[in-house]
Amino acid sequence: MLGLGLIDDVRFDAHFSRWAHPERPERLTAARSGLRAAVDPASIVRLDVTPASPEDLMKVHRADYLASLEAALSSGWGQLDADTYVSPGSGPAAHLAAGGTARLAVALMRGEVAKGFALVRPPGHHAEADRAMGFCLLNNIAIAAEAALAAGAERVAIVDWDVHHGNGTQHAFEDRGDVLFVSLHQWPCFPGTGRAEETGRGRGVGRTVNVALPAGCGDEVYGEAFRRVVLPVLRAHAPDLILVSAGYDAHTADPLASMELSTSCYAAMATALVREADALGHGRVGFVLEGGYDLAALEGSVSVTARAAMGHRTELPEGSVDRAGAAAIEATRSAVARVWAEPIP
Repeated sequence: MLGLGLIDDVRFDAHFSRWAHPERPERLTAARSGLRAAVDPASIVRLDVTPASPEDLMKVHRADYLASLEAALSSGWGQLDADTYVSPGSGPAAHLAAGGTARLAVALMRGEVAKGFALVRPPGHHAEADRAMGFCLLNNIAIAAEAALAAGAERVAIVDWDVHHGNGTQHAFEDRGDVLFVSLHQWPCFPGTGRAEETGRGRGVGRTVNVALPAGCGDEVYGEAFRRVVLPVLRAHAPDLILVSAGYDAHTADPLASMELSTSCYAAMATALVREADALGHGRVGFVLEGGYDLAALEGSVSVTARAAMGHRTELPEGSVDRAGAAAIEATRSAVARVWAEPIP
């Protein structure tokens, strides 16, 4: 078995706020500890981390936004919105996070590794083509998907299990058929996007799949959503690479949302995605760190995700699903079936 490709760099730690902020360097300290506990160091393949090129960035972001972001970054300390800060070290961190995530995608496509984890900061899935938001400066996973396509992938799938909808990633690909975007998130919640009825447009109709779940959902609901939505649409899309926006803020211990996932549920979701990639014959899965703000929960959840990537198996949870959770899952199935003109399996 090939080792676990790892993207990590101490320069990510230089992105920090002058004031208390949930998106802080200690998050990576916890994530690193979780990965070390799960994977033999001899099995880790450390991939080189270089900044994303201007060409890579412009596949996802507008030139005027990139210019304004560079101006903000060069000024040192500042706020881009009420939630999103910059510090003197944020520029290198953001460019390395985007470039490193793209490097992981290319390594997966080239067969250098079959599974990988990008422990990056700042996170990315809220970053839009024309603005930063939600702690995110550059959309790391969207940039990585574009890099995978340039490296030979015909189809890519992005599964986003962060508790907040990945608005920036959805908007990057919602009019295209080559990238499937599947999101499981709390609804209503920040950023206010991700209704089940949002299913893409033009050539991308049916390739945006939003499982908008009510607050309080736990393992059984997520397990059912995987069985009835996530895995069927992945099989239908048959991607050459699965990328995961791996946010851990749906954990029951997380302070920024109201879901009730256990650490073992992350192990089960990661296992299910690894199995799907293996069943497709290529085994390519890349996990990319997004949210997760309780340090102990983050450490444990990264650990079980890494263990799943290395072959440890945890089955999807089963059990009774309450009426609200079941209705949300069926709303997604109905929306996707309408645009595909046939029920999903």
